[in-house]
Amino acid sequence: MAEKTAERQRQQSGLDTPLELRSRLFPRFSPDPDSFGRLTEGFARFMGTPQFLLYMTLFCAAWLGWNTLAPEAWQFDPRALNFTLLTLILSLQASYAAPLLLLAQNRQDDRDRVAIEQDRQTAARNLADTEYLTRELAALRIALREVATRDFVRSELKSLLEDLIVANDSDDGELEKREKSRDSKGSPKTQAIPKVTASKAKEQKPSTQPPSSS
Repeated sequence: MAEKTAERQRQQSGLDTPLELRSRLFPRFSPDPDSFGRLTEGFARFMGTPQFLLYMTLFCAAWLGWNTLAPEAWQFDPRALNFTLLTLILSLQASYAAPLLLLAQNRQDDRDRVAIEQDRQTAARNLADTEYLTRELAALRIALREVATRDFVRSELKSLLEDLIVANDSDDGELEKREKSRDSKGSPKTQAIPKVTASKAKEQKPSTQPPSSS
């Protein structure tokens, strides 16, 4: 029985066995990432402005001037102690500034990553649209090869008009030739009628005078 219990304990204490959750004395601190990120980013941006440098310079100058020129009874960080309190404040400010800057940088990296992903998707969509338009233009060019252009239609109409003019001129010439040949030959009825001259017309004209009475 004792051997089985020891073996069970060895199995439970193995690396492949997950540990049970332990109860915490204090609750885990989990602030809102967005709110805390905006706060740290705002502070980091303010630290990189000329106003922060000016305010920090005025603060240090006032601190040093007061603790140097003021009476010893009024000094709270005397020069004799090498401005220990000011050194502690500046060290504390530097120790907090570094993590805040890192947090702001991580937040900026996240934004850059999202922007890069959006740019990649936009570039992919633009590439797909460009390829689609290229295919459409190629298909349109292939289709336009079989379509008559304006210059081609003009040339065809011009050649057709020239052919019509030539045909009309040839028809007019043939018609004139036919009329001339018909006038020169004449019809059969016209040839059968004898030509009457003026002398023959007088001889053949009957007298219109009435006969005289005897």
